[in-house]
Amino acid sequence: MLGIPERESRRVLGHGSLPARALRVCRGTLAGLGLVLVLVTVTPVDAWWAEILEGHSYSADGDVLIVLGGDSLTDGVMGWHSYVRADNAVRNYREGGFRFIVVTGGSPSGQPVAAAMADWMRCHQVPPGNILVETASRSTRENALYTRQLIGSLPGRKVLLTSDFHMFRARRVFSKLGVETLPQPIPDVSKRASYRTGRWSAFVDLVTESVKIGYYWARDWI
Repeated sequence: MLGIPERESRRVLGHGSLPARALRVCRGTLAGLGLVLVLVTVTPVDAWWAEILEGHSYSADGDVLIVLGGDSLTDGVMGWHSYVRADNAVRNYREGGFRFIVVTGGSPSGQPVAAAMADWMRCHQVPPGNILVETASRSTRENALYTRQLIGSLPGRKVLLTSDFHMFRARRVFSKLGVETLPQPIPDVSKRASYRTGRWSAFVDLVTESVKIGYYWARDWI
């Protein structure tokens, strides 16, 4: 190239040019996506990740079972996370000798998810007088804040029931607010991760939850 040294010419037209850099970025991105695809589809990375967030301690019985609401559909019907929590709460109420179930979780609009979960429990032979419902909370931290007010006069051991991937953040939020609980994580991500068709939804939940953990840590909520 006239007037430009050969080395400079190669820099302009070769590796240092904008198209070349863009191509390298695209290749790196595709390679990264391919690696993630293989990890999620073929390896048990979801199960390992969920096990870390779940922890290794587990309480099977107590006096007050605190059940955290999860997702809900637009018509007030329980979503998957809420369903598995409500279903396991009924089983654990029968087997663990609990005197009360506290269900916590509101909704931006429509029927609060805690109300739908409580209806499910009543339909499965949990006495209505043994279910306390909190419907104002919109987040895990608010679950803990409003539940603390609700259970203030209830004696006995408090057991916290939520999905496996949610337990790490939930238990620490309750503890930070002075509500000491025993953990009862239930299979959610770990169950879906055992089926190839459920691994990607489980992976998305794990990534989302990890971002929330970082946010709560930054706010000093855990």
